[in-house]
Amino acid sequence: MPGIMKIATFNINNVRRRLPNLLRWLRAARPDIVCLQELKCPHADFPADEIAKAGYGAVWQGQKTWNGVAILARKAEPVLTRTALPGDPRDHDARYIEAAVRGIVVGCLYLPNGNPQPGPKFDHKLAWFKRLHKHAAKFIKDDLPVVLAGDYNVAPTPLDIYPTKSWDKDALIQPKSRAAFKALVDQGWCDAIRSLHPDQPMFTFWDYKRNRWPRDAGLRLDHLLLSPQLAPRLKKAGVDRAMRGEDGASDHAPAWIVLK
Repeated sequence: MPGIMKIATFNINNVRRRLPNLLRWLRAARPDIVCLQELKCPHADFPADEIAKAGYGAVWQGQKTWNGVAILARKAEPVLTRTALPGDPRDHDARYIEAAVRGIVVGCLYLPNGNPQPGPKFDHKLAWFKRLHKHAAKFIKDDLPVVLAGDYNVAPTPLDIYPTKSWDKDALIQPKSRAAFKALVDQGWCDAIRSLHPDQPMFTFWDYKRNRWPRDAGLRLDHLLLSPQLAPRLKKAGVDRAMRGEDGASDHAPAWIVLK
């Protein structure tokens, strides 16, 4: 449809293993921009050729074990602007990539999980959040059209997790994690999905364990934040839940927005 742009974020949880799922979804959903996380493949092994055949240009940051992030653009080549979140030269994890696509800045991120907490992994999560705050604040100051999309590894409020006490000690729902996400949004970012669906859970992640998908025991961890310049263009937002039910599915489903 002319004049609209569809942007999605999808924690693919191993891009090579789930390539058939990804390609099927690209054909069906036809997003204009896609942020992928958890590529779980070395940089050289990213399936750029297969993705190009599907009609998408790509920039990516691979990593041999976990992590890995990518930005795809339909019938376009993303212009790479960053391959790391600034603020810590010792951080070599592939968790942030940024590109200009179709007149907007796209930041794709995979925030540290933070478990077990308390401990050094949780401290690292909060420190990473602080760096993200600092970087995001510059976008607000410069009044740029920006989307920060990805797996934030935070369920921001009780509405963003199914009714349970089993996650109470988990880093994803700790008060400090939630406060860090709220502080980011409070800079002036629009949490796109929540702004259009204020009363629905809108889960994006269902753990493989304990029958959580069939029980709809999900969490909303994948978020698209829009800068003040971009937020007025928001028309629709949703989650492609059916992807989670496919054979060989990721434990996340794609979350998406439509901008006019």
